[in-house]
Amino acid sequence: MSQGASSERTPSDASRLLESSTFRRWIVVLLVIAFVLVVDRVTKQYVVDHLHHGESVQPIPALYPYFQITFTENRGAAFGFLPQSGDVFLIIAILVVAAMLIFYPRLPDGAWGSRIATGMICGGALGNAIDRLMYGAVVDFIHYQLPGVVSNVSNIADHAILAGVVLLLVESWRMDARMKRSEHATETE
Repeated sequence: MSQGASSERTPSDASRLLESSTFRRWIVVLLVIAFVLVVDRVTKQYVVDHLHHGESVQPIPALYPYFQITFTENRGAAFGFLPQSGDVFLIIAILVVAAMLIFYPRLPDGAWGSRIATGMICGGALGNAIDRLMYGAVVDFIHYQLPGVVSNVSNIADHAILAGVVLLLVESWRMDARMKRSEHATETE
């Protein structure tokens, strides 16, 4: 070692990157998106490979007729709304994902629930967008029903979007409540 060189090691650029909070935040959203996409793709592919269109199976016979697996395709939005507008929903999904990822860095430091929710919504939207590109429709198979009342067929991506929206609303409500408590505490001092 030369006399002018420091004996202390400085962290490399790679280790500084791994330790940065910005990097960790992006890893969280990307891992959640990847998880949702993998589970969504694997389950949909299994249904496409093992069931005929319209076929139903009862994986838990005790839950029939309330729950079953039914292979259907949805060319429109949720509940088959606007069935001729599949391309519009593909574009909307891509725009929503882009907007959420642009907004993502603006989330507050402690908003881990919002970060996970963003990943769930983006992963679900991308999962259904991939279906529209591959099949021209979204593959649905999770069939819940209350006979004579309601019947709905959805997929993992739909459930990820719904859970993400609910989590985002809960996180927003919690953050608002924290801010109000903080403002109230400041006013009473």
